This record gives sequence, C-alpha cells and structure tokens, in this order.
Amino acid sequence: MKNFISFSIVGSLMTMIFLGIVNYTTSPQTIWFIYPCLLVLLWPITLFFMSKRMYKEYSLVCSAMIIAFLIIENYLYSPDHIWFIYAVYPIIWWPILMYLEEKAKTLKIALIGCASTIIYYSLLNIILSHPYPWAIYPAFLVIWWPLALYHAQRKTFVAFSVTATILISIFFITVNVVSSPNVIWAFYPIFVVLWWPLSMYFYVYKRKMYNSTTLPKRV
Repeated sequence: MKNFISFSIVGSLMTMIFLGIVNYTTSPQTIWFIYPCLLVLLWPITLFFMSKRMYKEYSLVCSAMIIAFLIIENYLYSPDHIWFIYAVYPIIWWPILMYLEEKAKTLKIALIGCASTIIYYSLLNIILSHPYPWAIYPAFLVIWWPLALYHAQRKTFVAFSVTATILISIFFITVNVVSSPNVIWAFYPIFVVLWWPLSMYFYVYKRKMYNSTTLPKRV
C-alpha cells in the first residue's frame, strides 16, 4: 500500500505541475487548472486515509479542502458577492456527523440539524437576499430528516405518508403564494401527492383483511 500511496503522490504532483504549465502558457487570463487539481489531489489523500482507516479525519480534511476551494473560487471570480457561505454549511455537517458516530442516527441530532439549518439559511435570506423568501426550499428539504427518522424508528409508515403529504401540500401552497399568487397551480401537485396516503391506507387495510380471512381460527 505504501508503494501505491507514494506513486499517487508523485503522479498527483506531476499532473498538477503539468496542468499549471498548460494553463499558464495557453490561457493565463483564466485560472482553470485548480479544478482538475482538486480532484487529482484527492487521489493520494483518499488512499492514505482509507489505508489507515481514518474515516473521521478524512472527512475533516476533504471538507476543509472543498471549503478552501470555494473561498478561492469566490475570491477570484466574484469577490463582490460572498456566495461561498451558502455552500459551506452542508459541507461542514459531513465531519460533524462522522465524529458523532452512532449519535448521528438519533432523533435529537436530526432535530438540532434541522433547526440550525433553517435558522442559518433564514438569516442569510433576511440579511443578504431578503426580497424573495428562498429559505423555504432548504427548509422543506431538511425537515424530511427528522420526519423520516421519527416514523422509521416507530414503523408508522401510514402516518408518515399522511404527515409527508401535509408537509408537501403546505410547501406547494407557500411557493404558490410567494411566487405566483395570481395563478393558483398548487392543487395540481397536491392532488397527485394525495394518492400516496390513500394507497398506503388501502394497502394496509387490504392486508389486514386478507390476514384475518386466511389465518386459521383457533378452537
């Protein structure tokens, strides 16, 4: 394994130097070689940490690399608009969940992650881009984390379909109101989603009826 790691380090360095030279000689006005270099650099890093079974440290190093790349990209091409803060938040959660280990699967962590995500993007929405409430989109996505975990732990799949349908309906109604209040279109996707709890209910009901009629009665 040491030979593979050494080979990957040398190969990565040679590749990055070559790409840097090509970038400088052909198009120095555009710094494009950093994009493939990020992927090439992951080669020896992945081999090293996977061989040592250092999965937590691997997530931490990779997250730091990606965040650093986004900051450099932001600084080089759009320094007037700090957009990297929108992308770094979910990346930070990768090492956090890795270090939490089994606790990451608990409902408490899911609720904390959900609440902090909603608060984080809501503040960004209010402070940096307040005209349109776009924070409803990441909020809608992250709510599924504790919702699905709660019902999966209790195996309440019918109740999950009902709760999820209500959540989806509220989401589409909200988007309809804030995006195009003059056109009422939300009932189209809501009508489609309603078939989910209905089908779940009749599936469970029919299965119970089948089991009650086919199981032999005790004397």
